[in-house]
Parts: sequence; C-alpha cells; structure tokens
Amino acid sequence: MFVVSRAVALGRKAALITVAGNALGIYLQVALVAAGLGVVVERSVAVFTAVKLFGAAYLVWLGIQAIRHRRSNAITLEKAAAPAQSRSLFADGVVVGVANPKAIVFFAAILAQFVEPGGAPAGAQILILGMVFVVVALVSDGAWGLAAGTARNWFARSPRRMERMSATGGAVMVGLGLRLALSGRAE
Repeated sequence: MFVVSRAVALGRKAALITVAGNALGIYLQVALVAAGLGVVVERSVAVFTAVKLFGAAYLVWLGIQAIRHRRSNAITLEKAAAPAQSRSLFADGVVVGVANPKAIVFFAAILAQFVEPGGAPAGAQILILGMVFVVVALVSDGAWGLAAGTARNWFARSPRRMERMSATGGAVMVGLGLRLALSGRAE
C-alpha cells in the first residue's frame, strides 16, 4: 500500500525508487535476523513497540507531507527527479522497510526453520533466504508501483482529480501508520 500510495502521489519513477529503498530496508532486517537481533525484537515487547511506533509515526508524517503538497504533486507529473529528491525517496523507502516490526518478527520466526543443520553457517543461509524474499518483493512491489503510476497518468488529465488522488494517497499512508500504531503483536 505504501508503494501504491507513493505511485499515485508522485508517479512511477518515485514508486520504483521507493521500492528499491524499501527492499534495502527489508534486507537490513534480514541481516539483523542473521546476526541474531531479530530474536530481541521478537521477544522484547518494549523493542517491538518502539520500532512499531517509530515506523507508524514515519508513515503518518509521509502521508501528511503528501496531503500538504498535493497541489505541487499534481503539477509535477513524471518530471525527472532531482538527485536530492531521488535520495530522499530512496531513504524514505529504507526507513519504512527497516522500521516494519512485523517483518523482522516474521523473518526471525520463518527463515530459521529453513536453515539446514550442518550446512553453511546459519547466518549465511538466512542472508540467502532473505535475498529470495527481497527479490520477490522487488518484482511484486515494482509491478504494483508501475500499475499505480500508470493509473496516475490517467488521473493527471484533470488537475483537480490529480489533487484528490494525491491527497488520497497521503491519507492511505496516514491510515497505514495509524493501523500500525494501533496493531498488537501476533502471539
């Protein structure tokens, strides 16, 4: 939903840059699990809650920014992103990816089950298994971003309709952040 919201608010290029950042953020979580830190997040209510609230607050902030800048988002349809803007979009994706507490708990619970005893070191196996997840996410999220960005082009034929879509994308991000903040742990 984050990528779709980004695509609707900012276009295909912004969505794909966000997807790449999000993939890096998710892979950083895989690396944390491989290093053994995933268990800390999985077992510590305080750490889980801190990561969850940080991620939620960041999503809400991004959504509010999309709503606040909906007019300029409607005007700048698929312009070439400046390097600084691209870095910012990429960084936003990384933060959202790394600040998803449910993903790290998922990786800690699932990836370890596929580690082959007596094979390569467990951390290396987890890094490889996590890369498979990241590649699948890149393809899937990229496809959603491209589809939503293409729909954005249709909406852009009317500046007013585009403003509404950009605001809706921001509202979705705010909603995702609030849902994350209010969600509990799956036990």
